[in-house]
Amino acid sequence: MHNRYIKYFVFLLFTADLVLSAIFLKNDHRDIEKIFSLPALSKVAGQPGYIALTFDDGPDRKCTPLLLDGLKERGVHATFFLMGSNIEGKEDIVKRMSEEGHLIGNHSYEHSQLTKAGAESANYPFCTIDPNVGVVTVPDERLNVLGEMYHTKKIVPAVIEFVDIAGLVKGASKGEGLGNQFLANIREVDAIVHVVRCFENGNIVHVDGSINPLRDIETINVELIFSDLEVLERRISKQIRAARNDKAAAKEVELMQRIKAHLEEGKMAGSFADFRDEEEEEWMNSYNLLTAKPVIFAANVSEDDLADDGVANEGVQEVRKFAKEAGYEVFVVCAEIEQEIAELKEDEKAMFLEDLGLKESGLEKLIKASYRLLGLISYLTAGEPEVRAWTIKKGTKAPQAAGKIHSDFERGFIRAEVVAYDDLIACGNMTAAKEKGLVRSEGKEYVVKDGDVVLFRFNV
Repeated sequence: MHNRYIKYFVFLLFTADLVLSAIFLKNDHRDIEKIFSLPALSKVAGQPGYIALTFDDGPDRKCTPLLLDGLKERGVHATFFLMGSNIEGKEDIVKRMSEEGHLIGNHSYEHSQLTKAGAESANYPFCTIDPNVGVVTVPDERLNVLGEMYHTKKIVPAVIEFVDIAGLVKGASKGEGLGNQFLANIREVDAIVHVVRCFENGNIVHVDGSINPLRDIETINVELIFSDLEVLERRISKQIRAARNDKAAAKEVELMQRIKAHLEEGKMAGSFADFRDEEEEEWMNSYNLLTAKPVIFAANVSEDDLADDGVANEGVQEVRKFAKEAGYEVFVVCAEIEQEIAELKEDEKAMFLEDLGLKESGLEKLIKASYRLLGLISYLTAGEPEVRAWTIKKGTKAPQAAGKIHSDFERGFIRAEVVAYDDLIACGNMTAAKEKGLVRSEGKEYVVKDGDVVLFRFNV
């Protein structure tokens, strides 16, 4: 980790009658006015110890001085959790915070660097017990191009969160190897990335003593099925009494019994299709079954198998065949190489990948596969203050897409001014795109497309 990055994080706990925390600002004076118009804040102004007021991710050249003015006027102190990357050039603001009696906390050097903190890795089972969470940026060259066009001050890529959960062993559904805990962790995610070992190395132990990718996949699937069966059995036992006098409850019990029979055949819930109507599909989704989650297989290979994308690796071919039959995605990765890449600077990464004959890292493959699997796309907003990518589901309409920026945008949606990224780049600027009639005014029914550059008009 770069020596500028602060490795330790300070968390301050306030005991207060009222806590106002995690206030999000849009660099707008109206937001500042809303904060200071809060009745609770006015009521206890000048009475230290009643309020813990915190602000994250600053300092901001426009917003923070307004906050400081308002706090000083009312005799209120706050805590500012600052990002190191935002401090440069704004040292005067930080000095003012300190001089006026505010607390200053560390909010990391840069959020995107949290993934480089590293998770513990060791050559024995269950090295990982608690989940390791990494927030990674989604590579998108379009942001850099727009940044140059608008001479923007800040580029904010989309992010995706990955949760590293320890591997499961036989009997996990019955508590073996802390399995119950791990299964609970899995239940919280949107999709499962199953890292399957496809390399031989006598110095790295395997919990089963040998390398067999299909056996490892079956072990995971069986434990997930057992866990889902337990969930369904509990739900059925609770619902079966109500089913005697309630037709809807009886209908749901019958659905759960069909899903249970499907699982007992060794099939995943994701392949269950025996729905009688949309209501049954909604019930199925509400169960949050592990085996209903979409899956990506990451075939972990040695460096030697990376160049040909695992074509000569029998284990990889077995995984690919299995995944094709099950309707899952597969990509090849070398975890050892990925660890080395993670420690390199951005300009060094490209050279390193080129030397290996690779166009992209395993992490980039994973991100792209995750987007495809979950049906995600990105639309863009652009201007001098900021160029940003926003992640939405395919099929999202304009008001809901606007809500990703702020709830006020969705609530007061008027229209969206939209231009396709390729058209904007071809024209050279927004003015030229408007002159050519490529900037469209879209209403509430417009479905936002990947790469749309959007300006939302709203009124609240």
